[in-house]
Amino acid sequence: MPRLYLVRHGKPSVGWGESGAPDPGLDYTGRAQAEATAAALASLGPLPVLVSPLRRTRETAAPLGAHWALAPVVEAAVGELRAPAGVADHGSWLHEVMSSTYPTLGPDLAAFRDRVVGRLRMCAVDTVVVTHFIAINAAAGAATADERVVSFAPDHCSVTVLDLVDGRLELVVRGGEAATVVQAG
Repeated sequence: MPRLYLVRHGKPSVGWGESGAPDPGLDYTGRAQAEATAAALASLGPLPVLVSPLRRTRETAAPLGAHWALAPVVEAAVGELRAPAGVADHGSWLHEVMSSTYPTLGPDLAAFRDRVVGRLRMCAVDTVVVTHFIAINAAAGAATADERVVSFAPDHCSVTVLDLVDGRLELVVRGGEAATVVQAG
C-alpha cells in the first residue's frame, strides 16, 4: 500500500495575477519553507520524488533531493492547472474555476483531475510529490468523493498524505491550511 506525500510548493516570489515572470521561483520565505519541509520528511526516505515542471516545485523539492542524494523526477502529469487557450485574464478564470465543481466545468477540467489522479495511482512505492494547490485538491477530492475543485486550502509546503489502496486514493492527513489569494486582473 503506497503512501503518497503531496507537498504544495513553497511561497513563490510572484503570486497569481501579479506582474512578473510566468514561472517564478521561490522567495526567501519559500526557500526556508522548502528547507523545513525537507527536514520534516527526511526520516521517511530516501523515497522517489516527483515534481511538476514549474520552477517553484523544483526549487521546493531540491533540499529533499539533496538530503537523499537523488534527483527529483519532473512529471508533467502532476503539473499546474492551465487556463484554456484564449483566456486573457488567468486570475479571473482561476477564481471562477476554484468556486466550481468538476461536473459543471466540462471535459478539460475533468481531464486535468483525471491526469493528476491517474499519475498518482501509478505510484508503486511510497512517493513524495511536489505539486500545486489545485492538483492537491484534485487528489484529495478523488480520495473523498468531493466534486468541488477546491475543498481545502493547502498552505505553502503543507503535506497532504494519501494512501493508495486497491487502486483508490484514501485521505490520511489533510495538509495545513492558509488563505490563498488569486488576484483577478
